[in-house]
Amino acid sequence: MDGAMRAEPTIPRTKPFDNCKSRTDLSCGTDVAAEEQVPAGSTTERRSFGEAALSIDVEDWFHAANLNIAREAWDRCELRVERNTMRLVEILGGCNVRATFFVLGWVAEKCPQLVRAIAAAGHEVASHGYNHELVYSLNPADFRTDVIRSKKYLEDLTGRRVRGYRAPSFSITEWAVPILQDAGFDYDSSVVPTIAHHRYGRLKGMDAGRPVVLLREGFYEVCISCIRLGRHGIPWGGGGYFRLAPYLLWLWGVRRILQSGTPYIFYIHPWEIDPGQPRVTGIKATHAFRHRVNLEKCEQRFASLVGAHEWMPLCDLVDGWSAGLEAPAASRVNTVAAAIPLSIGSDGRQVRAST
Repeated sequence: MDGAMRAEPTIPRTKPFDNCKSRTDLSCGTDVAAEEQVPAGSTTERRSFGEAALSIDVEDWFHAANLNIAREAWDRCELRVERNTMRLVEILGGCNVRATFFVLGWVAEKCPQLVRAIAAAGHEVASHGYNHELVYSLNPADFRTDVIRSKKYLEDLTGRRVRGYRAPSFSITEWAVPILQDAGFDYDSSVVPTIAHHRYGRLKGMDAGRPVVLLREGFYEVCISCIRLGRHGIPWGGGGYFRLAPYLLWLWGVRRILQSGTPYIFYIHPWEIDPGQPRVTGIKATHAFRHRVNLEKCEQRFASLVGAHEWMPLCDLVDGWSAGLEAPAASRVNTVAAAIPLSIGSDGRQVRAST
């Protein structure tokens, strides 16, 4: 792999955040590319059928499992996560949307100012583990060390309790759940209740029709959305699936889920809006395709999707679900947010802290 990486052309490093304002401004509800435009009114009018929760897995391009880049090579790779993540923050801010950012501990260590900026913008900061290792590849003791290290570091940076966890590549396993709760997490969001995927982990009793599940007293599982096929389903929550499917088809699926009365849970990675990231050779053609398909369209699609619905961070979804609130999605966001105390962010602004 190192040899393959050295064969790639050198890509100039750019300063953090330097392209946040240089790209075409994508305001809330911007139409997607001409070949997949949505009919008038479909994306500019924000619709609310049910609850929709939005999440970002904050990792860089070289952390992606499909590229299979060794841990010892990470420090030699171009760091692009700051500007890509801040672009997502900018899009969310333009729509007045709060989301959950599952931050990799390794990224937080390299880019502490990025974590502080996410928190200062009013978003939930949650854990994506520290070293991006598949959970089932670790023993329980090493997993505990990894998640506690990540949780403590993020809490030290933000001054807020970290409540949520998402496993790298959704690699959750049964024995990890009590460890997460014991470490002080309130919820996990690592299950994709689909038919099959060679990296995804599994938890017993998951059903595509039940996206929020109480696993243990005081601890929830928030599943990535699928279009239901029996107890399993077709992944419809983001990632490569979001980039591959035509946008109109994707929007139809989201609305089908919301109209069924179940919450919709979406995720994206910052590197998915970055078609200029380095290319890696020497990997399987299927892995290369899954990593790069439609990267050039993803930013516009994401901006359109953000503008199409009301959204909330996962912590608000869990709080509303556990409280049994029956208010509409927009009211639920406001009701839960109003109960969260204000704190002073690193930039001196008042922001709502995660409870």
